[in-house]
Amino acid sequence: MTPQLFQLFPLLLLLLAGLPATRPAPPTCYSRMLALSREITSDFQSLQATEPSEACVRYLPRLYLDIHNYCVLAKLREFVASPQCWKVAQVDALKDKVRKLYTILNSFCRRDLVFLSDDCYALEYPILVTPVLPDHQS
Repeated sequence: MTPQLFQLFPLLLLLLAGLPATRPAPPTCYSRMLALSREITSDFQSLQATEPSEACVRYLPRLYLDIHNYCVLAKLREFVASPQCWKVAQVDALKDKVRKLYTILNSFCRRDLVFLSDDCYALEYPILVTPVLPDHQS
């Protein structure tokens, strides 16, 4: 082989190997808490919509979570302690997720979370997102 070919050999290896695949960063404690709280809230709303006539579903504590509200810990405990729904398997699955979130909030990720409010009433009703309309000034 010629010397020029030896100089191109490392470049050829890089081209054949391709660029290393980039992996997304693993989820942080905060992102996991946020995603799980949103999933729980969504599952609760779905449960309310699909099983509204089931008595045990009707009397479950409301579950609209905001992980930045200090009252969320009490709300999660209240939900898990509510009476069992023997006929509705989705309630047991939801309670398992709630237990998991409580454990994550209270143990693993305790230092990663900052509580911005302690308004317990705010956790009783869904958070309404109002769209911001563009300003049409001339």
